[in-house]
Amino acid sequence: MGHDVDAIRRRCAPRVVALSMLVLMVAACGEGDRVGPSTGVETVGRPDLASTATQPGIVFSSANLTLAQINSVHTGLVSTATPSGLLTFLSQLRAKGGRVLIKLAGPETTYKNPDGTFNLTKWKAGVDRFRNIDFSSYIADGTIVGHYIIDEPNFPSRWGNQVIPQATVEAAAQYSKQRWSSLPTIVDAPASWLASVPVTYVYLDAAWAMFRSKNGNAGSWVAGQTSRAKAKGLGLVAGLNVLDGGDGSSGIRGTQPNTWAMSAAELKQYGTGLLSQSYVCAFSMWRYSDTYYNRADVKTAMGTLSQLAKSHAKTSCRQ
Repeated sequence: MGHDVDAIRRRCAPRVVALSMLVLMVAACGEGDRVGPSTGVETVGRPDLASTATQPGIVFSSANLTLAQINSVHTGLVSTATPSGLLTFLSQLRAKGGRVLIKLAGPETTYKNPDGTFNLTKWKAGVDRFRNIDFSSYIADGTIVGHYIIDEPNFPSRWGNQVIPQATVEAAAQYSKQRWSSLPTIVDAPASWLASVPVTYVYLDAAWAMFRSKNGNAGSWVAGQTSRAKAKGLGLVAGLNVLDGGDGSSGIRGTQPNTWAMSAAELKQYGTGLLSQSYVCAFSMWRYSDTYYNRADVKTAMGTLSQLAKSHAKTSCRQ
C-alpha cells in the first residue's frame, strides 16, 4: 500500500503534504480489549535534581500515577494537563528525572458531542488553551515523550458507538503539529488498526500496542505490531493491561467483567517479550492501583521490567 512512498514522505522536512481525508470505518476490536479512560495527576513540589535528557533507555510509565510516585522504578506517567499547572508540573517532573505522555485536549467529556461521539472542533479548542504557553524546552529535552492525542479511537463504546476514523486521528495529529512541530504525536490504538485503511500518516507519529494475555506470545505479537507500524511510517509505544489483561492464573479479579489482573509471572513474561523489541519507543501500563502495585511480587516484577526499560535502546517515537 505504498509503504516506500509513506517512508519517503515522512522523512521530508517540513512535513507539509497534501492529505486526502479518507473517512473509512472498519470493524472495531472486541469490547473486552478496551482499557478505559486515563486520569490526570496532582503536582507536588520538588527541588531541581536531574535533567530528563540524561535518563537512560525508554520511559517505564503508568496511567493514574501521581507526580509524587515517580521514582527509580516508575520513571514516567500519563497526565491530562491544565494550562494553569502545566509549567509547574513539567518543572517538577524534570527535577525528578521523569517523563510524561501528555494529554492537552482536556477530559474526554469536553470534546464529545451530546450523543457521545468525538468532536474534532471541540478537541482543537481544548488543545488551543496551550497555544500561548512556551513548553518547548520540555519537548527538546525529552521530558515530554509525546502528545497523547486520543484514547482508543477504535472502540465504538468509548465514542458514542462509533469509532473515530483513522483519517480523523491523522487530522488531530496535524493540528498538534501546526502548534508544536517537534512534539511527537501518539494515539492509543494498535498499529494493526491504524494500518488497516489506506490513510497516509504524515502527522501522526506513533501507535500504541497494549498487550493482553489473549494476544498470545508477547514477543511475536509486538513483532507483528512493529511490522505494521513500520509499514505506515509510525513509531510504537508498548505496554501491558496489567489490571484486565491476565489469563486468570493470578486469581486477582480485573476491573471489568470476566477479566483478571496479571500475575507477577505474567508481568515478567509479557513485559520481557515487549521490551525485547528495540523499535519500541516508550513503555506504559494501564493502570496504577494501590492494591495491585503494592503487592510484593508485583513490585519485584515491575523492578525487573523497569531495568529492562532503562537498558533499552533510546528509540524515537518519530520514525
